[in-house]
Amino acid sequence: MSFDVKFLSIKSLIIWGVVGITSASLIIASGVNLYTKINNYHQSIKSDVMVFSDLVSRNAVKYVKEDNVHTEQQNLKALEASEVIENIHIYKVLEDGSIEFFASYNKEGIAPVKAKFEQVKDFASPRISGEVVEMIQPIIDQDIIIGYTYLRASTERLQQRISSSIFITIGIFLLCLLFCFIFTYKLQRAITEPIHSLVKLVQRISRQRDYSTRAELTGIKELDMLSDAFNGMLQRTQVHMDKQTQAEAEQVRLNASLEEKVNQRTLALKEANTELIQTLEKLHQFQRQIVQNEKMASLGDMVAGVAHEVNTPIGLGVTASTMMLDRLSDIRKSFEDKTLKASALSKFMMEGEENLNIIYRNLNRAAELISSFKQVAVDQSSENNRIFSVAKLMDEILMSMRPKLKKVNHKINVICPNDLYVETKAGPINQIFINLIMNSIIHGFEFIDRGEIIIIIKTVNHNKLNIEFSDNGRGIPEQIRKRIFDPFVTTKRGQGGSGLGMHLVYNLVTQALNGSISLTTEAEKGVKFNILFPVTVVEKENIPNNASV
Repeated sequence: MSFDVKFLSIKSLIIWGVVGITSASLIIASGVNLYTKINNYHQSIKSDVMVFSDLVSRNAVKYVKEDNVHTEQQNLKALEASEVIENIHIYKVLEDGSIEFFASYNKEGIAPVKAKFEQVKDFASPRISGEVVEMIQPIIDQDIIIGYTYLRASTERLQQRISSSIFITIGIFLLCLLFCFIFTYKLQRAITEPIHSLVKLVQRISRQRDYSTRAELTGIKELDMLSDAFNGMLQRTQVHMDKQTQAEAEQVRLNASLEEKVNQRTLALKEANTELIQTLEKLHQFQRQIVQNEKMASLGDMVAGVAHEVNTPIGLGVTASTMMLDRLSDIRKSFEDKTLKASALSKFMMEGEENLNIIYRNLNRAAELISSFKQVAVDQSSENNRIFSVAKLMDEILMSMRPKLKKVNHKINVICPNDLYVETKAGPINQIFINLIMNSIIHGFEFIDRGEIIIIIKTVNHNKLNIEFSDNGRGIPEQIRKRIFDPFVTTKRGQGGSGLGMHLVYNLVTQALNGSISLTTEAEKGVKFNILFPVTVVEKENIPNNASV
């Protein structure tokens, strides 16, 4: 039987512990003693059987030799006085080595036993089986076996002695166990009652908070040591509580004097917080205004560049049209003077066709520039989703930046599938690329004649757009690398740089597009921006007819 110690009291532990150990010891001792006794009983009865068998065998030597069955039979009847012997057989060994029955004895009320001719060797030593013990002893005359004595005895007395020993052992065991239980019960009371009294004292002190009470001594050394330690703790606790009471009174007095100071400081802090909030609001308004000015400045630069770019094809068209008007005036004069020749008319037609082609090409180029600028300008000022071709959007962005790009020798490679159509906000993407490209040209390619920008655009899991923007420029200085997306961080302070370009890019990616942007850069090894944001990928055949792609 096992018990969970967590749910036992000291009382139970002492009782079960002592009783359990005692019981185990008694069981082991009683078992060993009982086993020894039973073994001795077995040896005793076997010894008795061997003595009887040897005695009968010695007495039977003469009569077996003389073949005197009658006398031997009378001698065997003398064994009626023995309570344990039940059957005796005398076997005679013939000259040919065979065995025949010679004489026997059967106790009154005991049935005869079948002859054991075939088992003379099996019962050479006493063998206990069931309620009897059997043995076959050879009858020897001058070292020659002339016969055998078979003896069968009852083990009833053995069983009685064993039963008696078992009952006595159990009685002694129970008596010792009872004595042990009584002794243990008195022992646990002597130990646990003082502990219970101490527990009740602790509970009373906990309820009443009366630390002047002291525990009484019990006369048991260990418990008295516990009581002395507990009383010492109560003494220190009482002193501490007295000091705490005095400290609380002093605290109340100090709180009363400090409360007014706290109120004054709180009022001053509120006023300072209000002023700080107003200052922060003005700072945020100023920052938003600067960001908006940055956007408008970018748009103004684009307008100036596009106006300059459009002026060239229009100028060429005006020149070609003026030349054609002059040639037309000459042809009209020749026609009126009737001096117009076929060769002159043919030359006029050829020149007119060439001039018209020049006018068409340049006007068409101006129209494309204006269309691209219009779309870029609309995207920059719009926050609405639309379906568009990413490759075409990149062409429009680069065309709108052509006035800036034609002044430098840098190369821009765009790797983007032509059949990639998405639905998202085009405006933020437009502004992101313009800022990244201008950042590379102004900062990354400073003092570099020929730089290269690589833009790789692809989809991820068919629901996100991934943009890898990298250049082989100078990289970003280590001192501003961790603050590159903070506002007003620039290496061109005092040279026209506002420090808002990358801050604007970060806000557009994370807020307008709900995406993420990361930076990888090393000094003199360029930069790499990785931008990832959710989009809706649209198959070309599913694009609505009225969509602006």
